[in-house]
Formats: sequence, structure tokens, C-alpha cells
Amino acid sequence: MATVWVVVGVFVVVAGLAAGVVRRRGRSAVDDRAAGRDARARQQRYEAERHGDQGGTWQRGRESSG
Repeated sequence: MATVWVVVGVFVVVAGLAAGVVRRRGRSAVDDRAAGRDARARQQRYEAERHGDQGGTWQRGRESSG
């Protein structure tokens, strides 16, 4: 009978650890989505600034050459 209780105890411990890991990963997925949105917003701002800088450079080059 003691063997049965040991097996049940081990099963409960493993199930508890698995539930903890799943719960922790669920939280990090939300954080990952927020980080992804932030990274995309930063990238879009960078691209917009570069586009503006390149347009100004092109316009200055065009005015001086002709």
C-alpha cells in the first residue's frame, strides 16, 4: 500500500510542476506580444525617419545638380 501512495505522490508533484510551467509560459506569451508590438512600432518610426532623411538628401542633390 505504501508503494501506491509513493506513486500517487510523485504523480501529484509532477502534475503540479507541469501546471506551474504552463502557467509561467502563458504569462510570457503576453509579454512577448507586447514586446513584439513595441519592436514593430520602433522599427516603423525608424523607417519613417530614414525615409524623410533620404527624401531630403535626394531633393538637395537634385537642386544642386541642375
